[in-house]
Amino acid sequence: MISQLEKKITFRYLNPKKKEGFLNIISTFSFIGISLGVAVLIIVMSVMNGFRTELVDKILGFNAHIIVQPYSNSIKKSYLNDKTLQDVSEYLIYTNSTEGVMIGKDITKGLSVRGYSADNFLKLNFIKKNNFKGNPKKLIEDGISIGKTLSIDYNLNLGDKISIMSTNGIQTIVGSMPRQETFLITSIFDSGLSDFDRNIVFLNIETLENSFDVEPSKRNLEIYLNNPLNADSIKSKIENIFHDEYIYTWADINSSLFSALKVERNVMFIILSLIIIVAAFNIISGLTILVKNKTRDIAILKSIGVQNKSITKIFFMVGFIIGSTATIFGIFLGVVFSIYIEKIRFFISSIFDISLFPEEIYFLSKMPSEINVVSIFIIAISSIVVTILVSIYPAKQAAKQDPIKSLKYE
Repeated sequence: MISQLEKKITFRYLNPKKKEGFLNIISTFSFIGISLGVAVLIIVMSVMNGFRTELVDKILGFNAHIIVQPYSNSIKKSYLNDKTLQDVSEYLIYTNSTEGVMIGKDITKGLSVRGYSADNFLKLNFIKKNNFKGNPKKLIEDGISIGKTLSIDYNLNLGDKISIMSTNGIQTIVGSMPRQETFLITSIFDSGLSDFDRNIVFLNIETLENSFDVEPSKRNLEIYLNNPLNADSIKSKIENIFHDEYIYTWADINSSLFSALKVERNVMFIILSLIIIVAAFNIISGLTILVKNKTRDIAILKSIGVQNKSITKIFFMVGFIIGSTATIFGIFLGVVFSIYIEKIRFFISSIFDISLFPEEIYFLSKMPSEINVVSIFIIAISSIVVTILVSIYPAKQAAKQDPIKSLKYE
C-alpha cells in the first residue's frame, strides 16, 4: 500500500519548483518521447494489419481458397458428394487453365488463361462485387474477359478483338505450327490487384479446351470455403477425401508474400520499440538528477523515521507515473491517428502535392488501417514494463543515501 505521505511527496516531486526547471524539461522530454514511441508503434502496426487484411481480401476475392489438381486421371465427381466437403465449402467449381501469348500490332504479352463455364464465372467474388465493365454473362464461345490494367496498358475496350497464340502447337506436314485464336472482349474486370489484372484473362472453359488443345481430364476443382481464413486447417480434411490429387491453398500460393509481411511487421515492431527504450532512459537521467537534488530531503525523511522502502516507492512512483501517463496518452494519440489516417494522408498529399501511398506500388487505392486491440495491449504492456525497469535503479539508489553524510555536506 501507498501511504498519504508517499503520495504527497511523489506528486510534489512531479511538479518541481521554478529553480528546478531542468528537471521539468527532462520529465517533459521523457513524456513526449514515450508518447510518440507508443503512438508511432500503434500507427505502424495498424497500417501493417490493415494492409495485410486488404491484401488477403483481394486475393481471396480473385483466387480459389483450395485447389485440387489431378496428376493423371480426372477428378472423380463422386468425391463431390462427400459430407465433409459439403460442410466446409460454399460452392465448388471446375476450371482449366493454360498459358498464351497475346499478339498484335506492337503487342507481345504473355498471359495466364483461365477457363470457367458462364454460370461458374458469375460466382467469383470480384464479379459479384460488380467490379467490371460489360456483361460477364457473355463468357461464351469467342468471348473473353480481360483485366482493367491490361486494357489500359494496350488501349483495349469492349468490343475489340485480341489474338492469343497457344503454347501448344498444331502438327502439320511441315512440322509444329503455333495455334492462334481471336476473341471478342465482352467484359473488363477490376480485381483491385494490378498484377492480376495485367496478367490473367478468362475464357469459356470449353472454348479454352478446344482452342488451346487442353484435355478436359486436366480440369482442376476449385473449392470456395465458408471460412477461407481456415484454409490451412481444412486442407488436411480435403486431403483425406482426394487421395490421388495435389492439393494447395491460397495461402500456399502466396506464402512468400505473407512471410515477408510478417517479418517486416516484426522487424518494424523491434526497431520502433527502440524509440520507447531511448525515451525511457531519460527517466533514469531525470530520476538520478532528482535524487541528487533531493539529497537533503531524503536525509530529513530518514531522520524522522521514514523507511527505505518508502523512499524507494516515492522515486519509483515518480518514474512510473511519467511512463504510464505517457503510454496512455500515446495510445490515445496512436488510435486517433490510425482512425483518421486516410484523411490525414489525403490532406498532406493535397497540401504538398505529393503521393504518400502510390497505388501502382502498394496495389491499394487508399491507406488501410486496422486497429488491433491485442497489438495495443502488447505495446502498452511493453512500454510500462520498460518504464518499471528503468525506474527501479534510481529509486533504490535514493534509498541507499546515508542521512548523516547527506546532512553533513548540506
